[in-house]
Amino acid sequence: QSWSRGMSYCLHSESHLDTGPIYVRENGKLHVVNQGAGSIQNVTPKARPFSLFSRSFSVELCMNREDDRARRQRTDHFIFTYTKEGNLRYSAKSLFSLVLGYISDNVDHIDSLIGFPEQIAEKLFSAAEARQKFTEPVTGLRALQKFTEAYGSLVLCSLCLRNRYLVISEKLEEIKSFRELTCLDLSCCKLGDEHELLEHLTKEALSSVKRLLLKDNSLSDAGLRRMTAPVRVLKKGLENLLVLDLSCNPKITDVGIGYLLSFKKLNCLDISGTGLKDVDAVIKRLQMQIGLVHSKVPLKEFDHSNCKTEGWAEQTVLQWEQAVMETMKPQDNLRSRVATLHFYGKTHRIEEVVKRTLVEPETKASGNLQFYKENVQNCHLPLKKEVAGSHELKNNKKRALAEQERERTSKQKHLCLTVEDWDLLNTY
Repeated sequence: QSWSRGMSYCLHSESHLDTGPIYVRENGKLHVVNQGAGSIQNVTPKARPFSLFSRSFSVELCMNREDDRARRQRTDHFIFTYTKEGNLRYSAKSLFSLVLGYISDNVDHIDSLIGFPEQIAEKLFSAAEARQKFTEPVTGLRALQKFTEAYGSLVLCSLCLRNRYLVISEKLEEIKSFRELTCLDLSCCKLGDEHELLEHLTKEALSSVKRLLLKDNSLSDAGLRRMTAPVRVLKKGLENLLVLDLSCNPKITDVGIGYLLSFKKLNCLDISGTGLKDVDAVIKRLQMQIGLVHSKVPLKEFDHSNCKTEGWAEQTVLQWEQAVMETMKPQDNLRSRVATLHFYGKTHRIEEVVKRTLVEPETKASGNLQFYKENVQNCHLPLKKEVAGSHELKNNKKRALAEQERERTSKQKHLCLTVEDWDLLNTY
């Protein structure tokens, strides 16, 4: 039969491996093939034990035989250290660290963090920040909003974007997601009156801002009217503002200063380098209506030494800036092309990289227009204030309060309720 010929061939084949007994089923009966004689026996003899693997077979324990990425993920579960003898020792990470890493890798899929413990949330934010999850275009914004909605000022309480106009243009939506900021520095960014970020300043999310620095931003009276409209009419917006820097904005005139009189809590004001026509009248108006006194010397509140980025997202803002700077680096192929044109003697206009910082204008000491409130300790002077003339200032202050009350009662009906203001408020 054919199966017997094939079986005899297999039995007589040159093989050094012991495959063990061979069973053949024929006509419903099971037969054992005798390897020595090649015959078939109906009675099953005692089969001697055999091993599945030969004696020389070795087993290699592999945790993961997938690609290198999967292998790295598997090794992330261990902490590698060295003993005193110099031997490599590894120990498994805690379950908390593994879960923290997994959630940070998928932080953009979190539904909400409201009510989640702050201590754990800070560690989760740091883990996601280390993986640069907040620098991603779409998922980074969605992940950042989960933290800002739940923790507000803990994520960021102070934001300094001085000279970082490129970061503002690239990460505008991320910057707008920050809530409960107390200090915001937008100096030397050339934003203008119509910038979306200036409109965002009037929102409820930034009503907590107490210190706002808008030096050298090409602002005019129209920009100040838009920025102060919610405070003047609805008593909302930047009503808690204490320090305001509007220096080096030459388009701001005496009309624009009139809009600032709605900031009743204002303690320090800098309007140096603006386009005022009657400086003496502005000084008297500020002193009579909101109690701001002209300072003879520069104030420390406007030297920008105390303004910095503080909060969980401090490193995130630095990552944004580094990413923007990487895009500003000249490409290698552009350099090689320019070198080739120079070699063949062809004239070529070399485009320089856009400078990262704007030239910051300086105000002269004679044009210093900084104001402060005498009875407030928040505005510190570099030099001690003179005591002379204190009685006159007190009398002027009493007269200012009396006149202010009369103006409130007489002009309350038509104050800040012009047609332009109502049209402006309808845009919010």
